[in-house]
Amino acid sequence: MEQRINVKQRNIGFYTFFISGIGAISSGIVVSMLQEQIGFAYAITGTLLSLMSIGNLIAGFATGILPGFIGRKNAVLLLTAGYGVGYLAMASFSQVPILMAAFFLAGIGKGCTINTCTILVGDNSKNRIVGMNFLHSFYAFGALLCPFLIVQASRLAPRAAMVVLGVCGVSMWLAFASVDMSDGNRSKKQKTDWSFLHEQKFWLLTALLFFQNATETSVIGWLVTYFKGSGILTGTYSTYTVTVTWFATLIIRLLIAFVFPVKDAGTAMIKMGIGCTVFYAGLMCVSSQWPAIILLFAFAAAMAGMNPTAVASAGRMTSAASMGIMLPAASSGAIIMPWIIGIVAERFGIRAGMACIIIPCIGMLLVSMAVRYVENKTEFNA
Repeated sequence: MEQRINVKQRNIGFYTFFISGIGAISSGIVVSMLQEQIGFAYAITGTLLSLMSIGNLIAGFATGILPGFIGRKNAVLLLTAGYGVGYLAMASFSQVPILMAAFFLAGIGKGCTINTCTILVGDNSKNRIVGMNFLHSFYAFGALLCPFLIVQASRLAPRAAMVVLGVCGVSMWLAFASVDMSDGNRSKKQKTDWSFLHEQKFWLLTALLFFQNATETSVIGWLVTYFKGSGILTGTYSTYTVTVTWFATLIIRLLIAFVFPVKDAGTAMIKMGIGCTVFYAGLMCVSSQWPAIILLFAFAAAMAGMNPTAVASAGRMTSAASMGIMLPAASSGAIIMPWIIGIVAERFGIRAGMACIIIPCIGMLLVSMAVRYVENKTEFNA
């Protein structure tokens, strides 16, 4: 039976993931700005970033549960409102408890958007690996523009950037409100297929995404603070390092989607894991501007295809139920690692904290090798 493609759903998925890229990646820059303005410690910085990831995790589970009570679209609109509300709260308040709630709400918006866009685009793509990499290219493009928006807005007022991000969140919410999310098979009671829970490959991919989330969120969230604290880059230049990261990510994801398609996902992910480990280790060894920028670009390029390729590798296991478990469980890595970095940085310095990220880099490599082993064993048995 030929797959039915809903172009509007797919395009809304692309647009909202672009906005999500602006909102989610800005957290590292925003928390650095708030730290400078308010003067809280590294431990609070790590806590705020972890709270965003906790919201992300909770939203993943809620996205799978709430539709059964209030409908799919109502659930999406309720949860994605966190983006706009969260960033507007960051623009308005300085009290740490309120900022903690704001980061948590923004995380809820992020988690719901990731799950919703993955299904909107995945269900409406003829080639899932191409669709996922193209979808994540929109996220990377939003992340690429984020520092420019924040720098320009910050020239107007200290927290004007948070207002702009809040408006972006409202725009994303309106986009979701404009699309039909009803299930054409809703009239038929369908039993949820939980067979993926018995698949070894499913849990390995979840572990791989756990390490990928831990690495990406920690690098993006702490990068600006690290470059400022270590004196490698200062002022506006440190803000634009996020642009370097996402420019590399955008290029690689577009190349994977349209020029060099992935034919062997397991082998490709092993190569990505090697690149992430080697280039991040190199980044931690340099203390001058240009070597740091070059190694950061190489690291981001190595990691760019890991998330979309891993998600696409789930293949026939991909469903609302499986994504409702895989993505939230994997996002726990984004909760744990930034918090660990904050604790280590508080005791031993920011460089020691950032050096901890080499652990999930190695984890990505080892789990990628395990995924390839399972794939080889499955092919042999077939």
